[in-house]
Amino acid sequence: MKILVIGGAGYIGSVCAELLLDEGHEVAIFDNLSEGHRAAIDSRAKFVEGDLEDRQSIEKALSTQRPEAVMHFAANALVGESMQNPSKYFRNNIANGLNLLDAMISAGIGKIIFSSTCAIFGPPERVPIDETTAMRPINPYGESKLAFEKILRWYGEIHGLKFVSLRYFNAAGASAKFGEDHRVETHLIPNVLKVALGEKPAVEIFGTDYETPDGTCIRDYIHILDLARAHILALGAAKSDFYNLGTGGGSSVREVIDACRKITGRKIDIVEKARRPGDPPRLIASSEKIKRELGWKPQFQSLDVIIDSAWKWHQKFPRGYGD
Repeated sequence: MKILVIGGAGYIGSVCAELLLDEGHEVAIFDNLSEGHRAAIDSRAKFVEGDLEDRQSIEKALSTQRPEAVMHFAANALVGESMQNPSKYFRNNIANGLNLLDAMISAGIGKIIFSSTCAIFGPPERVPIDETTAMRPINPYGESKLAFEKILRWYGEIHGLKFVSLRYFNAAGASAKFGEDHRVETHLIPNVLKVALGEKPAVEIFGTDYETPDGTCIRDYIHILDLARAHILALGAAKSDFYNLGTGGGSSVREVIDACRKITGRKIDIVEKARRPGDPPRLIASSEKIKRELGWKPQFQSLDVIIDSAWKWHQKFPRGYGD
């Protein structure tokens, strides 16, 4: 298939593009490089530099590339920042997303795979979180993703747009070529590994008084390669739907730090800080539906395997992509 990957110079988008190309698909990447990196663009892909804010640039990309489907990764995704600057999140994640959908409808492109998040649920009444869990986001990031999911449903009903929305938390790990390098790094595993590399003096733990066994937040870490495979499977979905993605288990902040100490063999100091606003204590996703309906089979469910892949990439690229 011909696929246009929106945000394909970013962390998840770059690995997804890599696997698509490995499987013989024709890939074009559309990215404004505000968060992504030119060095994260697979050399086998076509690259179109553009911004979803500019409706004409995405219309031109769609008419020129003529993809059969679109994968959309170009959202802002920092919970803390969304609590400080909600306008940025609603404008990019909703308004700019609408530019993409409208351009797709105009160009007659009828399928989109959307990178969503379990943050749409907020603090869940039960874990693991399945697709029937009540959706009550507690930050503008989760609210913006939920709003876009609702828009997808209406565009499906009114315009016949086929979509699959994949909701996940805490993508982690790396492929041999591409890994995690954000300009503002808030994710736990790369920040812990930066300490192991001597790039940072200590890792910060935000909140040690949560109602969890060791007092720190618990998250469901899923390997980036397993995530990418789920997106590729979604291309063949017979109907529009929403799927949660996770391992069904979770690791606390302290457990992640201990695993990083074990795998790197390095000293990793910590600094305990107050809770961040908008952080739920425990988020674990159920993937039973996507396993049952699309045949997804995660291959890298061990936290140690995930961290080991990230550590190998960070050792190879200690300063990330260097741009």
